Amino acid sequence: MTYWPKFDALRLATGAIPHPALREAFPERRLRYRVVRRVAGVGSLGRPRFVALATWRGARIAREAKACLPSAAVWASGRASVGVNGAALLIRAVRAPDPFLRFHRGWIVRRLAPDCSRIELADLPTVRDEEKLMRAMGWETASMHLGRRRIGIQSDLKGRKRRWLEAAAVAMADTIHAEWRD
Repeated sequence: MTYWPKFDALRLATGAIPHPALREAFPERRLRYRVVRRVAGVGSLGRPRFVALATWRGARIAREAKACLPSAAVWASGRASVGVNGAALLIRAVRAPDPFLRFHRGWIVRRLAPDCSRIELADLPTVRDEEKLMRAMGWETASMHLGRRRIGIQSDLKGRKRRWLEAAAVAMADTIHAEWRD
């Protein structure tokens, strides 16, 4: 299995490790663990990411703490804040909550495990249903935001033209490509 050896190969973390956030995420507060640094994904590159590794009741477990970042809406709007609170979004989301996802004093803490990791598109079969995958991703995003402002969102959607989201996605992709070329 390749999952745990990747973590075992990481260097021990130093510096301002968020021990209280990590300790609270474990099933037992007094559990002994070691903390490593990790780089993953593209959304929070350059931001601190700590993984606490432990053995609990004979099984390996891991919890990751990564620094909370402002919503991309802050960057897009040019404002200092847009009042997006991740913890509040999770509480009001229209779906079953993840019992292992927590917000703790500027940190997002979550469980890491081989059976609950992100799906890598490169690992999917060559013949697949991208439309079904995108629909599921959109459903999850909508679930998070629908709980926040259900009435306002519903009235906004009723006033939009057919296929507006597809047009907006194409415009966004064009903008990203243009910025990347620049």
